[in-house]
Amino acid sequence: MADLPFPIRKECPPGACVCQRDDLLDKPDADLTILRLTKEEEKRLCERIEAIETYEELLRVSAKLQQQLGIVLTIEPGDNEVRTVMGLTIELAEKKGLCRKTREAIPAAIRRCMKRKPEIIYALLNSRDLFGL
Repeated sequence: MADLPFPIRKECPPGACVCQRDDLLDKPDADLTILRLTKEEEKRLCERIEAIETYEELLRVSAKLQQQLGIVLTIEPGDNEVRTVMGLTIELAEKKGLCRKTREAIPAAIRRCMKRKPEIIYALLNSRDLFGL
């Protein structure tokens, strides 16, 4: 592993994560941008997500996650009716180097944001076609 020009996420304890961080670092041509999300940066990102005020802002943050880190965020109504924020499916797509804790922290931050601002849930549901047309 060569010295990198930017700080990267510290490795997780053995057996605690399945992010395959070391495999990613061993490949000379691998895209290491996901490793730029250190624990400190993850904390700042979650704080930023919790402070989101509108659905449009949530969409912008989601686009930035994909653009800057390669993280694909999916937020959809659950299979059953949505009465609360827990009825939503919030997932990060599988990506080598994406820590298990990050996979849990970002959706949790989004849920906290939506509990604080339920109008974001309404806008999300309104953006979906009721009849799937």
